[in-house]
Amino acid sequence: MADLTIDNINNILTNVVDKYTEQDIVSSNSINTIEFEGDKVKITIELNYPAKGYHHELSQQITDTLAAQEINNVEVTIDTKIIKYSTQKGVAILSEVKNIIAVASGKGGVGKSTTSVNLALALQAEGAKVAILDADIYGPSQPRMLGVSKLKPDTSAEGKLLPILGHGMQSMSIGYLVDEDNPMIWRGPMVTQALEQMLRDTLWRGVDYMIIDLPPGTGDTQLTLSQKIPVSGSVIVTTPQDIALLDARKGLKMFEKVNIPILGIIENMSLHICSKCGHEEAIFGTGGGEMMATEADVNFLGALPLEIDIRTDVDEGTPTVAKNPNGRVAEIYKEIARKVSAKLTQQDRAVSAFPSITIE
Repeated sequence: MADLTIDNINNILTNVVDKYTEQDIVSSNSINTIEFEGDKVKITIELNYPAKGYHHELSQQITDTLAAQEINNVEVTIDTKIIKYSTQKGVAILSEVKNIIAVASGKGGVGKSTTSVNLALALQAEGAKVAILDADIYGPSQPRMLGVSKLKPDTSAEGKLLPILGHGMQSMSIGYLVDEDNPMIWRGPMVTQALEQMLRDTLWRGVDYMIIDLPPGTGDTQLTLSQKIPVSGSVIVTTPQDIALLDARKGLKMFEKVNIPILGIIENMSLHICSKCGHEEAIFGTGGGEMMATEADVNFLGALPLEIDIRTDVDEGTPTVAKNPNGRVAEIYKEIARKVSAKLTQQDRAVSAFPSITIE
């Protein structure tokens, strides 16, 4: 049996690589404690991203690596501690929201809102406290997708809006404040003001990740996002077809220009599988999102199939991750959620906007 010392255990565990951060658990400071109880080794791992679906695999990897060195009496505990990561300089933070992730597409109709709500629910399923802000003022869809379109937000004693809970997740949308059939005939300044008010005048509580579902394009809302909202990172949604990729590249370039990190690209409607015969057909082409990710040197987060249930689930107000949490599509969303949040841990941690001043 190998020596039961902390240094030796640490040395062995440098061979255990977290597949989402792509770092070994020692150099990434994921090991919280190593303790000995007789010949038993008790290891506590602390991950800075939600990954309940990965805990068993990582725990098994640790025990197998130690067993190869004849250390067999091992107990592994994995905890999660999500922290706040850096945002644009000079933008006021939200005290109750640790990280904001913007989900964008250059083009409409690529399934961005469906992806946003399922990504948010996947982060929640993996162990995070999550909120979603519907930033599409002209075409808000999150209230219906969350199954709460008939609800209206209450106000707190301080006059702040209380977020609507949908599937256990905090949410806010202009769709809660106006009738569903009422068109928003507003100019740009009114739209950007509404977005800021929804963000800062809502009483969010203990949010690890806020997903902002952006409207298509690179207009007023996106500019407001980059200048006035503390964004930790962005995700681009596209389909494989050339015309969608053309517009998605514009969205990606926009985030690069305003110095918002790009966490990766999701390819939606990647492959259609016939529900009758099982025939597979790439209706919108193949590999476009992955090729774009390679060209831009950003992460390819995953591909979602063109499947009728994904559409009908959100129409019913029960997104796929909530309706069928153990299904194949839900697992793809959860895998994407782990990749997105793990990529965020590679950024600098947020620091206080002002130094501590002590007067003696």
